[in-house]
Amino acid sequence: MAKDVIVACDFPSREQTLSFLDKFSGEKPFVKIGMELFYGEGPQIVRDIKARGHKIFLDLKLHDIPNTVKKAMSVLSALDVDICNLHAAGTRPMMEAALEGLTRPDGTRPLLIAVTQLTSTDQAAMERDLLIEKPLDEVVLHYAHTAAQAGLDGVVCSPLEAGKVHAVCGNNFLTVTPGVRFAGGDVGDQKRIATPQRARELGSDYIVVGRPITAAEDPVEAWARCCAEFLGK
Repeated sequence: MAKDVIVACDFPSREQTLSFLDKFSGEKPFVKIGMELFYGEGPQIVRDIKARGHKIFLDLKLHDIPNTVKKAMSVLSALDVDICNLHAAGTRPMMEAALEGLTRPDGTRPLLIAVTQLTSTDQAAMERDLLIEKPLDEVVLHYAHTAAQAGLDGVVCSPLEAGKVHAVCGNNFLTVTPGVRFAGGDVGDQKRIATPQRARELGSDYIVVGRPITAAEDPVEAWARCCAEFLGK
């Protein structure tokens, strides 16, 4: 299974995003477009970045009633992204409806993955704010198993849970893992984290890396370092 580093382009504007991507002369990193950029610039930013030759993970984390999510996914499908996502907490019927909406008339579709628990969430927050008292690992694995039953391609989880997800859902079930930081780097608002090398060892298929690359003095060097550590090259 192919592995890759996905750069989180969490910028507020088209200009800043394209200026950042311009630094990668001759390289086309896989990029994540999240809420900030998509809500600020709309679908056209997806088309612009795709036209430059980048693979795109559209990270909008849909979570609504099944019919609403199905219709939204049919719209997103036309953008020709490579991966999009939703919240597994929306339940299996919502995930099944999303998959139906995402699938084009010719049978093709982007990969669809489900967020289990955010990497900014720890056991204490989950119990206090969500009233979920099961162990965090157990919750993540249950959500992953439900997503697999719904026909999804994988989940968003922390690197710490990637290997466990594969053990439950199989090696072909993708684990896309944010919460990746270089050794000694600022962890910011993340709680469940790992270095790129450790994420590889734990079984992550894709890592999503934002500030350690986008806020680096030399983003291209930071991206290359990340690729070297995660891909073992």
